Amino acid sequence: MNFKRFFAVFKARNIEFFRDKSSLGWNLFFPVLLLVGFSFIFSGDGRPAYKIGLLSQQGQSESLAQATLTQLRFIDFIDYNDVDLAKAKLSRHSLDLLVDYSTQRYWVNEESAKSYLVEKIFLGEQFGQQLGQKLGKQSAFTRLESSGKSIRYVDWVLPGILGMNMMFSCLFGVGYVIVRYRKNSVLKRLKATPLSAFEFVSAQLLSRLFIVMFMSLVVYSGCNVFFDFFMLGSYLDLFIIGALGAFCLISLGLLVASRSKSEELIGGLLNLTSWPMMMLSGVWFSLEGAPDALKIFADFMPLTHLVAGARAVITEGASLSDISFHVNALLLMSCVFLLLGSYLFSWNTER
Repeated sequence: MNFKRFFAVFKARNIEFFRDKSSLGWNLFFPVLLLVGFSFIFSGDGRPAYKIGLLSQQGQSESLAQATLTQLRFIDFIDYNDVDLAKAKLSRHSLDLLVDYSTQRYWVNEESAKSYLVEKIFLGEQFGQQLGQKLGKQSAFTRLESSGKSIRYVDWVLPGILGMNMMFSCLFGVGYVIVRYRKNSVLKRLKATPLSAFEFVSAQLLSRLFIVMFMSLVVYSGCNVFFDFFMLGSYLDLFIIGALGAFCLISLGLLVASRSKSEELIGGLLNLTSWPMMMLSGVWFSLEGAPDALKIFADFMPLTHLVAGARAVITEGASLSDISFHVNALLLMSCVFLLLGSYLFSWNTER
């Protein structure tokens, strides 16, 4: 290992990245745009969780039961005069329940999970009113309150967005570069120099790790000024799990690009690698309640452990010992990917 040659390749790769303004700008602004978009779409208290349609006729006064129902929070009530239109909305899952107080009827969509839950809420409200009238509005339960800082959706999705951005940067930033070097015979010329494969690969790996962590730190710090992200754990633990996840993803990118010579082929292989991770690694939604086979399959993806570990640190205050499963999984995967990538690595364009 010659550190002078290693540092030369490391420095050259960093300069190449930071001089590419379009790539630099994309890595900076893409996660910011996603965070801003999700903060406006999903964040904020009081947004409706369900929609109930109310059939009404002109001149019809609002009943006491209807007035009580419409006082429920987190439910959006929409008035309809046309029963056929309202039923069509219900059948297309645009409404979760349809109620007609004039005829004492309501409609549900048996294929909708939300419709099932709203029906229970509606029936519970009606039963509560009747029981309250019979018992003189006395309840057998005592109502208590608890308060605390809520976790916004933007706080929950933050690890997923940063992890997804790191994944694309690691896979495509390493895979495309190596294939381009191989296709343009840069690797073939480097092979004629004293530079060893280990020096070249390690320089590429650490260069991309430095770039990914630097960009993620800039994005997180800049967005934190405006969003004031929820944070219960240690920033050091978050940095460590992020670095381990990035190292593992870079190793995976090196493995995928170890022998490919075509940019079209490496594009397909990287998409085949990244899209299942983006959909099944808990980036946009939790896998709790998913089939066990799907959870087992997701555990073989590095992004799953990166996102789950970072989310546990941020939202639960977990330490590295608490997320040791994710840490060990990332370390094991990194070793496997590096060993396979170094064994299969080829300097030449020929297979």
